[in-house]
Amino acid sequence: MALNHYVAICRPLHHSTILHPGTIGCIGIAVLLHGLILLSPFPILLQSLIFCQTTVIGHAYCEHMAVVKLACTETTVNRAYGLAVALLVVGLDVLAVGVSYALILQAVLKVPGTAIDLVLASSTAPKALALLLVHAHEIGYIVCLTQMFFIHAFSSMESSVLVAMALNHYVAICRPLHHSTILHPGTIGCIGIAVLLHGLILLSPFPILLQSLIFCQTTVIGHAYCEHMAVVKLACTETTVNRAYGLAVALLVVGLDVLAVGVSYALILQAVLKVPGSEARLKAFSTCGAHVCVILVFSVPGMFSFLTHRFGHNVSHHVHVLMATLYLLVPPALNPLVYGVKTRQIRQRVLRVFYVKGLV
Repeated sequence: MALNHYVAICRPLHHSTILHPGTIGCIGIAVLLHGLILLSPFPILLQSLIFCQTTVIGHAYCEHMAVVKLACTETTVNRAYGLAVALLVVGLDVLAVGVSYALILQAVLKVPGTAIDLVLASSTAPKALALLLVHAHEIGYIVCLTQMFFIHAFSSMESSVLVAMALNHYVAICRPLHHSTILHPGTIGCIGIAVLLHGLILLSPFPILLQSLIFCQTTVIGHAYCEHMAVVKLACTETTVNRAYGLAVALLVVGLDVLAVGVSYALILQAVLKVPGSEARLKAFSTCGAHVCVILVFSVPGMFSFLTHRFGHNVSHHVHVLMATLYLLVPPALNPLVYGVKTRQIRQRVLRVFYVKGLV
């Protein structure tokens, strides 16, 4: 259904050609086989278990894990397969639905990088809320590494998206007549793939390198989420490789992205100052203003957190944790507002609300 909504909203003219009866039939068969193939091993694996005398299921129906808990023999295989299926089904489905609706929201509101913002906020906010509201201070080791990978990988992708937007602004302002030929769908697709691979390839070694470390008994992370350097500092063994690779990735991602954005806006500023009309200059600055605000909101707390880990030994820990949390939670919340102000319909609706309340 999420796919249907995406095609209907983002590709309305091609809906009947993309989702024709043959495609719908294939999707139906895939859904059927997906459930049958993944879940068929459940009863087969349960057949090999030996159950205790007490076989009272504390559910209104025969739920898989409730039945597994009644067994007297080893249930590692059943539990592992059940967990794998749950993560595969729920994880991929939630990811697919989230990406679909993020793309829909991006198409409707013209908000760049919405899918990345959604993943960043989803990786951080639930655990942070659980920590604050119900004092859930514990997190599993594998879950911690997974959260760390998603946070750092998609932060890198967010930075790359900002570079891509700077390139788009440069072409739109400095090469307006060639915009459609330079940034055609093929080029945009290649940029999207490069952004995705850039984050995945550079950040994949983080959890792999952490697996080789031995941690002390005290494993308290002084952050609201599993941040790479915060986890590295808990190790009792040599962490030179981890620290060196983390520093190299940070300098590579931040350094090259800031350089690319800086060069793009230097060329844009040079071109804008040559324009004779003040109205044309104002329009160009307005186009870039929202993007500059997003870059500052994203990069300043991120650079502060990165530098504090390595050089800011005199910075208060509470200030460091606050900035590190704002770095991940504030940009996804502000991006729709910053870009939404530029959308005439949204701006008029907001002004109408304030006008009705007598504030304007």
